[in-house]
Amino acid sequence: MTEIGGYPELPWSTVEYYLGERQAASYPLSAPGADRAVWYEIGDGGQQISLQVELDRHQQPPRSSLPAVTIDQVRRDGIRMARIHTSHVALMRDFHDLLMAVADRVVTGERDLGQAFEETVHAWSRLLDQPRGLGVERRIGLHGELAVLGALARSHGWVPAIEAWTGPKAEEHDFGLSGSDLEVKTTASERRRHTVHGIHQLTESAGRPLWFASLQLTRGGLGGRSLSDSVASVVRDARAADRIASMRLEVALAAAGWSANDPDDERWALRSAPLLVPAEHLPRLTESMIPLSVREHVSSIDYRMDVTHLSSAPGSPVDLTDFRLP
Repeated sequence: MTEIGGYPELPWSTVEYYLGERQAASYPLSAPGADRAVWYEIGDGGQQISLQVELDRHQQPPRSSLPAVTIDQVRRDGIRMARIHTSHVALMRDFHDLLMAVADRVVTGERDLGQAFEETVHAWSRLLDQPRGLGVERRIGLHGELAVLGALARSHGWVPAIEAWTGPKAEEHDFGLSGSDLEVKTTASERRRHTVHGIHQLTESAGRPLWFASLQLTRGGLGGRSLSDSVASVVRDARAADRIASMRLEVALAAAGWSANDPDDERWALRSAPLLVPAEHLPRLTESMIPLSVREHVSSIDYRMDVTHLSSAPGSPVDLTDFRLP
């Protein structure tokens, strides 16, 4: 484990480097000899970040009021420490900011951990309740769709590729190809777990086969690609090929919720090769599985499916053999 210094600041770029290298690291956020030791930890093979705060003799770790955040107790060099961490890999960028805000209240505001955590959550709640341009899941999803768009452009040209990208138009599926449809899901988890929105998202349109693409991203560190990088790349390449097509692409990006003014300092790389299978091979829910008496009273159904056990099938309508982030 590496111990990195530079108290009291810890920029995300430093953390992202160690995540990208899958290297554990420790970072002291409190000054040597401080009344309460505070450490920032990158652990679990560079796949988890946490904040560790020294506990008083009879003090217990506070309870977390956030479902995605866990506070438990660990020992560090024989000292009892409260540890704040999350298992949600896709949220690590935002979680880093939360940890730094809590640490600042402990180190400079002289709060105990319980006070620092609740004050931070309360202060952020009004901001967290406000919609962002794109949420984390949608940003990762858009990154994956742009990668597929680039692959289609390499094999069919930019004009047909942009015309095929129907996701921003709120169509049922992400791409409408000449003889079939394609739904793209992207995840940052180690398993191919995806959220399906609605009972029809994985249902074939009449007379059109539906294929499903599962993409996996991981933290790319300095060698990764940000969403801004990918957007700039596809816009540049489309503009070089056909200016009218590039204008349609920029309209589609805006419809997808993309804005150059959104914060974007997360870098991603491909974790594995894409998985491509017909929708009929998926562990999906279909309308026929839902009793009519239930359908009449349930307006929408979202569910999570795990397709890690599947292998790509032959006959895919899109060639992703040279697949890469734009």
